[in-house]
Amino acid sequence: MQNEKIIGLLLILGAIGVFIPYTLLTITFEYPDVLRQDAGMVLTKFHAGGSSLVWTWWAFAILGFPLLIAYSLIGQQLSPKLPMVKWVTTLGVISGVVQIVGLLRWVFVVPVIADTYVQATDSATQATAKMAFQAVHQFGGVLLGEHLGQLLTIAWTVGLSFAFWKLRMMPRWVSWLGGIASGIYLLAQAELFATVMPGFPVWDLAGLIGSSLWLVWLVVVGVMYMRRSPVQTRV
Repeated sequence: MQNEKIIGLLLILGAIGVFIPYTLLTITFEYPDVLRQDAGMVLTKFHAGGSSLVWTWWAFAILGFPLLIAYSLIGQQLSPKLPMVKWVTTLGVISGVVQIVGLLRWVFVVPVIADTYVQATDSATQATAKMAFQAVHQFGGVLLGEHLGQLLTIAWTVGLSFAFWKLRMMPRWVSWLGGIASGIYLLAQAELFATVMPGFPVWDLAGLIGSSLWLVWLVVVGVMYMRRSPVQTRV
């Protein structure tokens, strides 16, 4: 039962740990809408945010770490009963790692580029800084954090929802919620393709709704784990 409590607590703390800095970024940095602006404007706003903005990005990257521990503990618990969970767990851990790496570009790479852009005395240097930011953003943000990270997160969520359903560990609506959140979250991938294929159809709210539902699902699963009885644990 102690393990159940730990898993539940880690899931809840991880979800809250992601939500708080994300909310702060929407207030202080207009994230994620700011990313649709000109690169020069993004770099100027980032530079103006100073150290507090950099620390917010660091918190956004690191405070989700408890989720990786929870992924591993759930995998250890369920894989003996359902072998596929071992592979699902691997995907989940990889998803967390690539998203952390992607987010940390705002801590260790973007500040240097922003300083160069703001302090530049000629347009050529500013243009170079903007190009560097775009390249780093497309690779670290779009490719790693959002594309691979989110796809693997969706795969983990769907796989775990199926495991809960198959093992009858939780009410069926918990698995349905995970599946619905994953489906909507998947639609947010269209916005990533639109960055390289202008005109690609996009549902602007898919990312917000999908990620929000996913966080709600995490909290629900965490609460369910903390409330599990000894009899349920042996199922």
